[in-house]
Amino acid sequence: MRLGALEAGGTKMVCAIGDETGKIYEQVSIPTQTPEITIPKLLEFFRERSMEALGIACFGPIGLNRRKPDYGCITSTPKLAWRNYNIVKKFEDELGCPIGFDTDVNGSVLGEVTFGQAKGKNCVLYLTIGTGVGGGIYIDGKLLHGMVHPEAGHVLIRKRGDDPYEGKCPYHKTCLEGLAAGPAIEERWGSKAAALADRAEVWDLEADYIAQALVGYILTLSPEMIILGGGVMHQEQLFALIRMKVQDLLGGYVQAEELDDMEHYIVPASLHDDQGIMGCLELARRELEGRCSVSAVR
Repeated sequence: MRLGALEAGGTKMVCAIGDETGKIYEQVSIPTQTPEITIPKLLEFFRERSMEALGIACFGPIGLNRRKPDYGCITSTPKLAWRNYNIVKKFEDELGCPIGFDTDVNGSVLGEVTFGQAKGKNCVLYLTIGTGVGGGIYIDGKLLHGMVHPEAGHVLIRKRGDDPYEGKCPYHKTCLEGLAAGPAIEERWGSKAAALADRAEVWDLEADYIAQALVGYILTLSPEMIILGGGVMHQEQLFALIRMKVQDLLGGYVQAEELDDMEHYIVPASLHDDQGIMGCLELARRELEGRCSVSAVR
């Protein structure tokens, strides 16, 4: 089975050809500019390569309800050139193959549960913390959608008393993204995260805010594993701090064997930064399988 994969990010678009086992045969990266500039380059890549279906994991917000007119669209994104752009219809019209579609973070969690360390688990949260914060949630074989799709990066956080920073998010100020994403770190401390590696106070505060959010997710979703990815989480010292603060905030209320082994419960991504593109391959496989099942019933 030859499958196409498009990890459509706000900074770059990663195109790949692979198969249902997660094997990637070929992969290229194309900068994200306007649709008029970027889309023809993506189409050129896929037109020159045979595939049975394409999976797209896209930056958002996006429309995921197939019964609504905005299905397949990038909706209220701050990247104005992409607002209300129907990326699914464009690729369906141009390539004529089934298109699987979901958020970029749902693509990442799908990659991890299909090919990575979360294989065999029923409930997994993937949280990416970088330029923004987003969450992908896998429950009982499916990616969580709902009214729209999870916006886990915008849960509200209790600001610590010694933090005078007002928050970066234009909508909520002190949501997780507004307090803990890369731009918030840079604006609060005057340097990018990578240049602050030896500043213990930076990472103690960062871990505090991330841990608050994780406790909320644990109490509402009860995930069997939490995977933390994104550029901020390249600061590996964060993991030990976050695990300790999560335990403290839970206060022993949740009794589960997973929480007794925090090093294997709150973990970094496992697929060498290919979890997103591998998740796209699985999106393509699932879409193709779904179409075939419908055809067989008919």
